[in-house]
Amino acid sequence: MSENKDINTIANQLLNAQDNINNVATKFNRNTNSVVLMAVSKTKPIADIEAAYAAGQRVFGENYALELFDKQQTLSHLKDIQWHYIGPIQSNKTKIISQSADWIDSVDRLKIIKRIDQHAKALNKTINLLIQVNISNSPQKSGVSLDQVNELAESINELKHVSLRGLMAIPDNYEPNADGQRPQLKAEFNLMFTCYSHLQQQYSSVDTLSLGMSGDLNIAIECGSTMVRLGTAIFGKRK
Repeated sequence: MSENKDINTIANQLLNAQDNINNVATKFNRNTNSVVLMAVSKTKPIADIEAAYAAGQRVFGENYALELFDKQQTLSHLKDIQWHYIGPIQSNKTKIISQSADWIDSVDRLKIIKRIDQHAKALNKTINLLIQVNISNSPQKSGVSLDQVNELAESINELKHVSLRGLMAIPDNYEPNADGQRPQLKAEFNLMFTCYSHLQQQYSSVDTLSLGMSGDLNIAIECGSTMVRLGTAIFGKRK
């Protein structure tokens, strides 16, 4: 496939993804501007990100610290890109993540958060944080339980160089029932929205509930997600 075809394909898939988000939002009586599309660009080359940027995309998510750093450095001339780090956080990677990311969407330990705050201070910046919730209570997943959110939010609020912006979750992949519904997933997303709403009442900075990927986008938007994370739908399958 030629470079021009690659660029056009990404632009068209990005347009289709945004149209789908808008249609689902409208279906559930939500403003189309209330749901932000994050393009998950992990493992994708710089050219793909540049193509998405040229098509109007500005919010990008990366899972790997070194890959994020390299991409952010290479594309530092694109000042309005918003980089989100959405992967697991190792203590020895907090500095490089803090250098590269505008948002860190996967915090779940106060020790790590304090390190990020220290790095942000040294960098003279404020880093936006989402608390990752293990909404399915899965032993394979990172994140705090719902009953730990308030304590962690209070601790974040006491720090000066990070800003609490909301919550993020990656639920288990529940199979539909005989009626094609996934009631457990919907129940978990509703619990997330309730917790998010309570945080909004306590902290004026909270405005983001990151729920939903390709397989559960409709339910996530129905349940109040303000940010959805799409990768394959925009960039195609990873090679």
